[in-house]
Amino acid sequence: MIKIAVLDDYQNIFEEFIAVDKYNDKFEFTIFNEPFQSETEAILALEKFDALFIMRERTPLTKTLLEGLKNLKYILTSGMRNKSIDLEYTKSKKIIVCGTEINSNPTAEITWALILGLVRNMKQEIDNMFQGYWQTTVGFELKGKILGLIGLGKIGSQVAKIGKAFGMQVVAWSENLNLSEADKLGVLPMSKEELFRQSDIISLHVVLGERYKNLITENEFKMMKKTSFLINTSRGPIINEKDLIQALEDDVIAGVGLDVYDKEPLPQDHKLRFLPNALLTPHLGYVTEENYSIFFEQMIENLNSCIEGKPKRLIN
Repeated sequence: MIKIAVLDDYQNIFEEFIAVDKYNDKFEFTIFNEPFQSETEAILALEKFDALFIMRERTPLTKTLLEGLKNLKYILTSGMRNKSIDLEYTKSKKIIVCGTEINSNPTAEITWALILGLVRNMKQEIDNMFQGYWQTTVGFELKGKILGLIGLGKIGSQVAKIGKAFGMQVVAWSENLNLSEADKLGVLPMSKEELFRQSDIISLHVVLGERYKNLITENEFKMMKKTSFLINTSRGPIINEKDLIQALEDDVIAGVGLDVYDKEPLPQDHKLRFLPNALLTPHLGYVTEENYSIFFEQMIENLNSCIEGKPKRLIN
């Protein structure tokens, strides 16, 4: 019997996608709905398991944590990239790590939900409707505005197409910007500095790494228009969080739309939760029924393939 820990099932939804009774003769599932408060707590809870089903970049599987999991043989993660797993350690201990396919369009969709929510003051207007008020703010139109994209990969390209459909001028920068792709999309390449100075909305779509960590600090906020908005559906540490909070408190920019944070889940008393010019969602980018169906079904498929000695979607 393979013992499986399903981690970070925040919505308590795993059993809606997987009929666990079907696998009673093969797998024993234990579902964890809450994040662990420490690595020690995680080790004590997980040390008996043979396999972990994890959502990308929720519970960090560090070397220290993994060293405490002596029975662990398989890690099945959502997506084909999960920077919260110490892959060097798993490789050294012959722990097999497999990923899944993932739809990228939901992240582009949540990006536009945040943009539209900000420019039409949806946070304030929805709150005010429930308090009995009517038309308390004035938004602005997207047509003719400049959308600045940091990154023009799969998600950035989808966001660009929608921006063009709204009649926006779309500009982009990244350290390895694909100029032919930009030309094909009708996107104007621009230096980072000019993008920050000219854009009405800036949206981040790069992979977090050392070159993009703290990409946006006090200096970049000072370059931006006071009327501009910043959107992050990529990874929290791309923005210096302390500088962001200061910029929002001082009205250096008009507002921010965030789906990702330095620490997740975002602490209940975090300053960002109390800023009127911050529109926040709880990392919903990939959280859709379609993606969850892919994740959980392929995790089962991957584990079966591992047991048979023919791992599918191998990451290490």
